[in-house]
Amino acid sequence: MSNEAEIEAKFWKSLQDDRVTMLGLTGDDGHTQPMSAQTLHDDTTRGPIWFFSSKETDLVRATGTSHRATLSFSSKNHEVFASVQGELSPVNDRAVIDRLWNRYVAAWFEGGKDDPKLQLLRFDPEHAHVWLSENHLMAGVKLLLGRDPKRDYTGKVADVPLGRH
Repeated sequence: MSNEAEIEAKFWKSLQDDRVTMLGLTGDDGHTQPMSAQTLHDDTTRGPIWFFSSKETDLVRATGTSHRATLSFSSKNHEVFASVQGELSPVNDRAVIDRLWNRYVAAWFEGGKDDPKLQLLRFDPEHAHVWLSENHLMAGVKLLLGRDPKRDYTGKVADVPLGRH
């Protein structure tokens, strides 16, 4: 597996594990907001990133039928960071809603899956810049021992064209 493919795989794995992202529209006022990401793909296929939102949010209103968007991600352990560009679109696919629905999403919508405010958002990622970072404590130890911590980042950054899957 190429280094780029390994970095991409770590990004998708971390996103599935941690899910919290910052999502915003490109060209907007620069405002991003925390959103819980969900995916329906496995280790061998890639697909869109899904978000549940309300039709009453500024993000959904500004999206219109489709809008360029940026997703920022940092894993909980701070070992994977990513800036992802793509297209954000509101969709009303009941089959996807059924597959993604869970108790955390249900807590936000009193009317359940039929709540009139419910809006499913589809983010089709096209390109990502992904950084891998080792344990920060270990980097500090290496610095104290006279090693250059910058050397450890060689091969741990990749531009990943995500739209190819």
